[in-house]
Amino acid sequence: MADTIHRKGFVIYPAFLDRPAQERLVESLRGVISTAPLFTPVTRRGPMSVRMSAAGRFGWISDRRGYRYEEHHPIGSTWPPIPKEVQAIWDAVSGCVRAPECCLINWYGEGARMGLHQDSDEVDYSCPVVSVSLGDEGLFRMGNPERGGKTESIWLKSGDVVVMGGAARKAYHGVDRIRFGSSTLLPGHGRINLTLRVVT
Repeated sequence: MADTIHRKGFVIYPAFLDRPAQERLVESLRGVISTAPLFTPVTRRGPMSVRMSAAGRFGWISDRRGYRYEEHHPIGSTWPPIPKEVQAIWDAVSGCVRAPECCLINWYGEGARMGLHQDSDEVDYSCPVVSVSLGDEGLFRMGNPERGGKTESIWLKSGDVVVMGGAARKAYHGVDRIRFGSSTLLPGHGRINLTLRVVT
């Protein structure tokens, strides 16, 4: 495991997962998505460019009613359990005694992005958000707790892990673009981003 990188309160673990660990993680996610298929969230501005699923007690839903956590997939089923391989990453880097209650799964195809946003729908901000990158590289933008001001960006590669805690817990962040085809991990390319968080 490489040394950590600290940027604006974000702690980045480059190459936290080696290639075999990434492959095992992707295989475990196939089981999750077979139970809770990827769907396209819709916001007040229209459909998002990423597709989404989740594991754990909660998933995150966005539709024309707004953003919220729900205990059921849009098809009506409960979310599958968080895979042990994902839980192990949280245990290794979060520094949090609580277990994650939600693992969001975002899939980025060619041209997909995620605008600057805060993770502010949770209750316990003492627990970080842990982000795992798999597949194609993504240009991750790190902002501030308030909108505006100087931002910094870094290319996240497959196997990188980011911990957003402390001052970075409610900082704005997003993915400006992906470098489609930069990884051979996923058939057909694309990027998977997992975000683990405590909700209640």
